[in-house]
Amino acid sequence: MLIPNQKIDLPLLKESGITLYVKREDTIHPHISGNKYRKLKYNLVEAKRQGHDTLLTFGGAFSNHIAATAYAAKEAGLKTIGVIRGEELTEKWQENPTLKQASEHGMQFHFVPRDAYREKTSPDFVKNLEDKLGKFYLVQEGGTNALAIKGCEEILTEEDGNIDFICCAVGTGGTLSGIINSANAHQTVLGFPALKGGFLRGEISKFTQNNNWDIISDYHFGGYAKINSELVDFINNFKKKTGIPLDPVYTGKMLFGIFDLINKGFFKSGTQILAIHTGGLQGIKGMNEVLKRKNLPLLDL
Repeated sequence: MLIPNQKIDLPLLKESGITLYVKREDTIHPHISGNKYRKLKYNLVEAKRQGHDTLLTFGGAFSNHIAATAYAAKEAGLKTIGVIRGEELTEKWQENPTLKQASEHGMQFHFVPRDAYREKTSPDFVKNLEDKLGKFYLVQEGGTNALAIKGCEEILTEEDGNIDFICCAVGTGGTLSGIINSANAHQTVLGFPALKGGFLRGEISKFTQNNNWDIISDYHFGGYAKINSELVDFINNFKKKTGIPLDPVYTGKMLFGIFDLINKGFFKSGTQILAIHTGGLQGIKGMNEVLKRKNLPLLDL
């Protein structure tokens, strides 16, 4: 059940005169997390409308999208194929918590080398997959397409109308695009990318005509799924003080960025901020395995 916007009560916010709410999209469904639920909603309807019985999508070893798609499609009565980046996982995917969970929900895997995976959007690559695996309804990596954005446009509600800044972590840009489309004219939408690179502005501009948004690129911690002890400490302390768990790839980095910007005076006193919790908590177990190997502190479960 979706928890209402949760007001955060921490000393820095009182001192700065800023009000921060977290929209608990992570609670929208017990297995289909946050924005993945929104992105898949209308794609599943369309797949069935077109008469497909199988959905194919792409992702890495710890992909929230892979885990969510497996469950959502099973719930909708569809089979799934996950095209997974990295042939090295072929013989040991059972050791990976995300892939093991997806398999338990019926997903079949097709592992491809990393260099070949880069071609996943090319028509020839997709045609080769269809020749090998049979017909399918295609959802690209991260789930971003026009139907996904339609679903993400439903994240904001009337109760969010008085918010000044809406903040959201960014992967492929689909969730942020939907939020930009549904935000009021007086609101500013800030995207916090989890990846390096300047491609996002162009991608987002394909799906929205509004200009009340910006990208804050300083909090990716070195790139996708990169993490250090400072971020681990922030996530663990935030959970301890607020009761809200954060994922280390997306939402944790966004909240870290919001508090750093507050410290730096980016937001003026009296500002109301809404942070979108996009879920992704299933990835914590896998990230802890990485942290163990690096002898770094672990995320609280």
